[in-house]
Amino acid sequence: MAHGATDTPCPERQVTLRTPAELADALPYLLGYRPEDSIVLVALHDKDGRGRFGGRARLGIPSHADDWPSVAQQLTHGLVKGSERRGALPESMVAFLCQDPRQGESGQAVMERLRPLAQLLRTACGVLDVPVIEAMCISDGRFWSYCCPSEHCCPPDGTSMGLPGTSVLAAAATYAGLQVRGSLRELRARLTPWETEAASEQESALDAVSMALIPRILDDESRAGVAAQTLELAHQVMRRFADVTPAARGTGTLPADLRDDELLRHDEAATLILGLQDRTTRDRAAEWMEDDEAGPALRLWRALARRCVGSYGEHAAAPLTLAGWVAWSSGDELEAREALAMALGADSGYLFARLLHQACNEGLDPESIRRCLRGERADRVEGDAVASSVSSASSVDADGRPGCAPAKSPGGPTRRRRGSRATESAADRPGSRSAGAGGTRRPRSTPSGSGAPTAEGPGRAGDGARGARGATRSRRGAGRPGTPKGDT
Repeated sequence: MAHGATDTPCPERQVTLRTPAELADALPYLLGYRPEDSIVLVALHDKDGRGRFGGRARLGIPSHADDWPSVAQQLTHGLVKGSERRGALPESMVAFLCQDPRQGESGQAVMERLRPLAQLLRTACGVLDVPVIEAMCISDGRFWSYCCPSEHCCPPDGTSMGLPGTSVLAAAATYAGLQVRGSLRELRARLTPWETEAASEQESALDAVSMALIPRILDDESRAGVAAQTLELAHQVMRRFADVTPAARGTGTLPADLRDDELLRHDEAATLILGLQDRTTRDRAAEWMEDDEAGPALRLWRALARRCVGSYGEHAAAPLTLAGWVAWSSGDELEAREALAMALGADSGYLFARLLHQACNEGLDPESIRRCLRGERADRVEGDAVASSVSSASSVDADGRPGCAPAKSPGGPTRRRRGSRATESAADRPGSRSAGAGGTRRPRSTPSGSGAPTAEGPGRAGDGARGARGATRSRRGAGRPGTPKGDT
């Protein structure tokens, strides 16, 4: 490849990247974080003879080379077809392979080991008539080009990355107030279950709460009460989080998360984690997606995801999906994609996460889902007001004396509260389809219940909310007394 200019738009100017070194240094600014152990594809669009950055796609590098062909095809197809759906088929592509050396391995050895993967990416793009004009390996602070034959330009032992943030794109991004949010590992750490000594205490709390809570969730008469208590407790914790000022929480994500962990007791976390396995409760919680509610809610969902320890790993699908939804609704597509991918990693059949992940990856507007959830909340408030009015009227008769409830009027029955239905939710009804669902109605739960670049289609009926039994999602292999196993 002749290393030509590549442009990317900035708020007030265009920046030209002229060398492989500038292109390698710009990668974290193109993604918003430093990729690790990653395959990254960046689409280029030609305008006036100059390449302009388009869509990006990332996947982890499979540990087994046998998986490389399918991953190369999957990633390439997803980016090219996604760009085509948005009306901008890329003219070319840039590929990055980012991986640190294993113990005793050099960066150059990494480059050679990944060379077949780079070739598979070039071939997969070529099949779709989108040539790869540059393929690079970044490892151990150095970079190599798989496309440039010149040893003067790209020596066999690689080229030092130099000081980070020294490219013209990095300078322009800094000037514009854009920042790299650390590494992908640091981002995921905010959503990963604990592996500390406190994890055993949290698991014991989950065991204890499940013994008391599961029978009530399975009982139709007490289930609505459990939902109300779960949401009220979540509100209390969110208010607790909101009362902590940024100064008190310290600087950086780790001190902030540690402070949130201190504010949430083990029994509270267990109650919330188990309660959110119910689909209706989860959808009610999803309404906290904007304004002053979004920030504390996102912190709570992150904290709960960190508490899904040990045999409760599958339970993380619910808080991770809520975290992904709130992040996407707030404009943070990076955290949204990672949280939703981790939710699918916890439970690959979690339909709500699949639909949101697909919609987010396809660049759809979350406002359509927000409107649906706002309507659910408004209908529920209206239903509560009607129910309260009927309750007050039934306490006295026509003469003002205590009596029975009045007969139903010919005009029809009192409006039923939509938000109280256990087997139907905002994500399920035709009038409430989430963006990216492709018009597919999500199946209702039955008493049996039930990280990819794009969703693969509808999952198991009822996903992680699972109706009545779904509130007690099976912990694989746990087999603890009093915990009914879910269907597979």
